Amino acid sequence: MSSRWQLNLDRASFLEQYWQRRPLLVRSAIEGFEPPVDANELAGLAMEEDVEARIIEQHNGRWHLEHGPFSDNAYQRPASWTLLVQSVDHYIPGVEGLRRMIDFIPQWRVDDVMVSYAVDGGSVGPHYDNYDVFLLQGEGERLWQLGQTCDESSRLLPHDELRILDQFTVEQEFLLQRGDMLYIPPGLAHWGVARGECTTFSLGFRAPRIVDMVSRWADQLVDSLGGGEFYQDPGRNALIRPGEISATDMQRVREKIRHALESVKDEHWFGELVTEPRSEPSPLDGDARAYLGSGFSHVDLLAPARLAWQQQQGNTVQVYANGVSRPFAAAVIPILEQLCGNGSFRMEKSENNKELNELSALFQFLLETGVIHVR
Repeated sequence: MSSRWQLNLDRASFLEQYWQRRPLLVRSAIEGFEPPVDANELAGLAMEEDVEARIIEQHNGRWHLEHGPFSDNAYQRPASWTLLVQSVDHYIPGVEGLRRMIDFIPQWRVDDVMVSYAVDGGSVGPHYDNYDVFLLQGEGERLWQLGQTCDESSRLLPHDELRILDQFTVEQEFLLQRGDMLYIPPGLAHWGVARGECTTFSLGFRAPRIVDMVSRWADQLVDSLGGGEFYQDPGRNALIRPGEISATDMQRVREKIRHALESVKDEHWFGELVTEPRSEPSPLDGDARAYLGSGFSHVDLLAPARLAWQQQQGNTVQVYANGVSRPFAAAVIPILEQLCGNGSFRMEKSENNKELNELSALFQFLLETGVIHVR
C-alpha cells in the first residue's frame, strides 16, 4: 500500500543535522492532516484480546498502569489518564501509511505506530526512550517539554513497569497542534501533557541492543568454528612462578580470539536479528508457482511482517523475512524494493521458466514465513 501522506521535511538536512543528534519541531509536517483513527476507534481497538493496550493515570501524586483488553467502564475515570495502543498500523491501513511515509530510513529500523488518546491533563510522565521517535499530533493539542539527556544511570521513580524520571529539567517547550510533528532522538527526556482531549501518533524505531548483537554474533561464531581447534602456545618461555597466568599468555589468548573473529564472514545473523517479529507469524497456505501461473495477482506485504534484504558478493541477495533468511538470485531485488517501499507488488504471468523458478522460490519463501498475502 502506497502512503498518501506527504511529509514536509528536508530529508537530507534532517539526517545530517538532527537524526540521533538533537530534536526537531516541524510545523504542519502534514498539510491538512486528517487522523486515520479517532478516539472512539482507538478505544474499541483496545477492547480486543490480541491488541496490546495500556492505560496510565496519575492519581494522588502516584502513577498507575493497567493493561488491556479494556471494557467501557475503564474509560470512566476521575483522574487524568492516557490510553496507549501499540502497533495500530497492523490493524488500520491508514495508520500503516503513516509508517511508510518515513521512507528515507531503512524499513528494518522502523518498528510500529503507537497511538495514544488522552483526556485533558493526561500524560505518561517524564521519561526517555532508547530509540528515535516521531510524535505526530492528531486531534487536539499536546504540550511537549524536552529536558536533559539520560542514560541507564538516570534515577527513576519506583515502579515495576513504568520508567518515569525522578528528576526532569525543562530546557525546551512546544505546543503541538494537528499535523505538527516533533522528532526526539534517543536518550532525551520528554514529557507530553494533553491540552484538552487529544490523540498522538508515535512513529517508533527499532534499536537492537549491543549486548543482543554481540550474543547473536557469538552464536554464529561458535557454530562456524566447531570444536576441533585448541589453544596452542609454541615457543613459550620456561615457567618461573608456578600457577601464574602471565601477560604474555593473555596476549597470546587475545591474538587467538582476534584471529577467530576475523575468520567469520557470515553476516546473516544481523538481518535475522533485526527482522524478528514481535509475535510468532502464521505461515500462509498456497503454492507460489500456481499463483504465478494463474495470470496475474497482487502481493501485499502484511503490516506486522518484517522484511529486509542484503546484496551479497556475486549475483545473489540474502532475503530476511520474520527472522529467517535465504539466498536468492539478485534478479529479485526490484521485487524486494517494491515490497519494502510500497508494501505491494503486482506479479504477472511469466513465460520464462528461469524467471518463473526464481519468482516462485522467493514468493514461496515469503508465504512460508508469513510475510505476504496473495490476491
